[in-house]
Amino acid sequence: MMISTYVLDLGRGRPAARLAVELDFFITGHGWREVGHGVTSEEGRIYEFGETPAAGVYRLMFDIGSYFPEPFFPSAIVTVEVRDVPQHDHVPLLLSPYGYSTYRG
Repeated sequence: MMISTYVLDLGRGRPAARLAVELDFFITGHGWREVGHGVTSEEGRIYEFGETPAAGVYRLMFDIGSYFPEPFFPSAIVTVEVRDVPQHDHVPLLLSPYGYSTYRG
């Protein structure tokens, strides 16, 4: 397992269940390529995307529109660089109807 995520709905004070997330990998000279996708569990988690572990630049694309009916931000894109392949990188997203925040977990 290399990249995982957790989405917390701050406005409701609970995990954001059933939120679609895509994981992409950047290939120099070719652009972004999808390497995994999923939908958050009832606990707001995606434990793994099924990607092959590799160092490089990844982006998580959170489909906020699939969670909030009329969001101000229809999506959130978080770009991270993975340097240490054996390490597990966890990327939480704190979500509200008019904003979001992230950090390395």
